[in-house]
Amino acid sequence: MPRAVKPASRPREQEIARAKKANKAVKQGGNASGIKRVRRTKVHFFRPKTLKLPRNPKVVRKSVSRLPKMDQFRVLKHPLTSESSMKKIEDHNTLTFIVDLQANKNQIKQAVKKMYSVEVAKVNTLVRPDGKKKAYVRLKPDHDALDTASKIGLI
Repeated sequence: MPRAVKPASRPREQEIARAKKANKAVKQGGNASGIKRVRRTKVHFFRPKTLKLPRNPKVVRKSVSRLPKMDQFRVLKHPLTSESSMKKIEDHNTLTFIVDLQANKNQIKQAVKKMYSVEVAKVNTLVRPDGKKKAYVRLKPDHDALDTASKIGLI
C-alpha cells in the first residue's frame, strides 16, 4: 500500500510567519519569561512560611468550661478584729483580712469589691509567721472603712 503524499497545507508566507513567531519566542524565553529567579543571600535554607489555619475540631473536648476555683468566698477567709486592725480601720481607712495563701492582690481586690461593694484603692499583703496570709485593703476616700466594718459586723 503506497503512502499518500501530504499536500502542502499552508502557503509559504504562513510558514515563514510561524517560524518568525517561534524564533521570537525562543529569544524572549517563552513561558519562563514571567518567572523570576530567587537569588539566595544566605547559605541556609529556611522553609517558606505557609498558611496556618486555626483549629476547627469536629468534636468539642470539654462540654462545659470549668468555673474559676478562686472565687471571692475562697479568697477572703475572714476579717481580722485585733486592736491594731481596728486602729487601721479608724485612722487609715483600711480593712484587714486573712486571705487564701494562693490569692494575689488583684484577686483580693476583686473579692472585696464583690462581697462588700466598695472601691479599693490598694492592697498590701504579707505572710504571717503562722503561715497565713494577711491583706491590708485600703479603701478609696469616698468609701468609709468604719461603715463597711459595721456592715460586716466587726464593730
